[in-house]
Amino acid sequence: MEARAIQRTVRQSARKMRLVIDQIRGQAVPQAYAILRFSKKLAAKQIHKVLKSAVANAEQRALRENTALDVDRLRVKYAVVNEGPTLKRFTPAAMGRATPIKKRTSHVEIHVEGDTESRAPKARPAKAGAKAEAVAPPVRAGAKRRKPTKAKKATKSKKKKESR
Repeated sequence: MEARAIQRTVRQSARKMRLVIDQIRGQAVPQAYAILRFSKKLAAKQIHKVLKSAVANAEQRALRENTALDVDRLRVKYAVVNEGPTLKRFTPAAMGRATPIKKRTSHVEIHVEGDTESRAPKARPAKAGAKAEAVAPPVRAGAKRRKPTKAKKATKSKKKKESR
């Protein structure tokens, strides 16, 4: 079960809010609440409100679908802070000039998701008579090939000599 909450035009810069949102991304909801509660950053208060709203949305969705939901098993699946519209103001400066002031805003979006492990069907055990197939380990992207051993080098050089 997934639910989301979005708060738009929060009167704080996205850069400052990202410092806090990075700490809770991927965490369990109770742990995220604790991180936000004891954070010294002012952005933590706004993010706490959005997280609380996302959890409430998950509860309401579970009620509508008539499914069981344990709030303590929810995780912060997706949490992002984007830039909102910038309010442009001007203040007087020396010699009749005006200096711009940019009052930045941001949009906070949080998605929470229930644990899928507890609801996933269990894998069937393998039959006793079936032979286990040897599976080669997956090759990682960008992995370098190993250098051939001395024995392989010797066989290659013999083949070259024979072909000449």
